[in-house]
Amino acid sequence: MANINWKKKAGFVLILTSLVATVLAGCGDKSKDSSTTSASAAESNGDTIKVNIAINGGINALTVAREKKLYEEAFKKLNAEVVWSKFPSGPPLLEALVAGRVDLSFLGDGAAITGLSNKLPFQIIGLNSLGKSNSTILVPKDSSIQKLEDLKGKKVGLAKGTVANVYLIKVLKEIGLKQSDVNLINLQADDAQAAFESGQLDAWIVWDPYVTLNLNKGKARAIPVDTEVLSPGSLIAQTDFAKKHPEIVVEFLKVYKQASDYELAHKDESAKIFEEQTKIPADVIKQILDRSEPILSPYTQQALDAQQATVDILLESKYIKHSFVFKDAVSDSFVTEALK
Repeated sequence: MANINWKKKAGFVLILTSLVATVLAGCGDKSKDSSTTSASAAESNGDTIKVNIAINGGINALTVAREKKLYEEAFKKLNAEVVWSKFPSGPPLLEALVAGRVDLSFLGDGAAITGLSNKLPFQIIGLNSLGKSNSTILVPKDSSIQKLEDLKGKKVGLAKGTVANVYLIKVLKEIGLKQSDVNLINLQADDAQAAFESGQLDAWIVWDPYVTLNLNKGKARAIPVDTEVLSPGSLIAQTDFAKKHPEIVVEFLKVYKQASDYELAHKDESAKIFEEQTKIPADVIKQILDRSEPILSPYTQQALDAQQATVDILLESKYIKHSFVFKDAVSDSFVTEALK
């Protein structure tokens, strides 16, 4: 990737804005392709209910569930059938949700909060990560950048609307800087990797496995950040789907817990599964798994406080336009039932 069309990449930030217009205009994609048929449409035709489950990234419990065919087995008793899709991050996943192609998935704090602020049709159904500083600021090993303040005026790559974007806003605020103080380059992680390697970025804010991979190569180092940033992860359900099929939402969460427990109990096998899906060496993945732990629980007060603080910070920085109470978007009834 010697040259990057930055204008095309930057255009991606307009996605969520266009999503809102789509929702308000009621012109979402109504495609009847068999791979994207909604559960309600399939049910009205007397057919098996199609449940669209989206994987956000690669190293997560849903990847294990897909490999072990846990949902395929569990959904049989509900006359339901899973349709899988995969997205590199939250913003394109939200676009598919609005178009009717996602019923169940999970989001990081940036995509979840932006989507809720824009009144997109989903609700929070569980907590799957506290997200303790799960983003990292990488710079080339020989870079002159030594501390956060040195990012001012520099070219910083990240995927806008993601947990990495929120992380940047929060850590800059702690040192009296704003997002506008850096030259932000909007890139999905794979594109940012190529740009980082070719020297087109001064810094890159990203998550694992990219952090561990680049640090292990010895060609990158992490900028120290004193502030602990909580970035809770949320399991989500499309609003109408959750109303029409609460039993499927509960089953989705039960299987998610099953997959999470399996990952924890079989780390070697899980690392091999992730290696096949991501092409990342299993030994690197085991490093990542040892530093993280999938969970499933109702939203804790700590996680609610962290999300509400993020809402307030993003509103103050004009990253979102509409304030809201995060707790109001959370429906713990599904996860409470699933964990009985």
